[in-house]
Amino acid sequence: MTAFDHAVEVVTEEDIESRVAELGRAISEDYAEREPLFTVVMTGSIPFAADLVRSVDLRSEVDFLGLNRFGESGRIGIAMDLSSPVLDRDVILVEDITDTGLTLSVLRRMMMDRGARSVATASLIDKKVRRVTEVPIEYRGFEVGDEYLVGYGMDWQGLYRNLRSIWAVLDMEAFVNDPAVLARSLMMAP
Repeated sequence: MTAFDHAVEVVTEEDIESRVAELGRAISEDYAEREPLFTVVMTGSIPFAADLVRSVDLRSEVDFLGLNRFGESGRIGIAMDLSSPVLDRDVILVEDITDTGLTLSVLRRMMMDRGARSVATASLIDKKVRRVTEVPIEYRGFEVGDEYLVGYGMDWQGLYRNLRSIWAVLDMEAFVNDPAVLARSLMMAP
């Protein structure tokens, strides 16, 4: 674990690789003889989804779903819908982070309403402390607290998705005032 003045590495690249491989093995066992549809919720989930589907040893399909949030009510809209039908399919929703559970609850219900045979969730990060509605996460990567996280797909205003590990922002005020503060710290790291 590496620490800087403004952020601390909370999940290393090695820990991510190991956990994603474990999740891939579990999915491969659970879905043997089936052909799941991995439904990747854009955009932060892309690195996790890429590594996850490569670690699964079975035939599968991958599709993408883009969402929008509207206003303070948190209403969800579809910015980009799936191109694959889910009727009679085993759907695995791939999320970078699950916090309140509201979005995931809506997505799971939407897949079932579209006729999915089954719906499961693979979420890299679970912020269970923020849960408002209980929602199952069949394939959980890491449970964390309420820190603001960046890296491995998670961003701040589009920045830091490309980091290979996950960082918790320690000084949110400094980060908001100067989002490049973490980049400068990382560049100075040994």
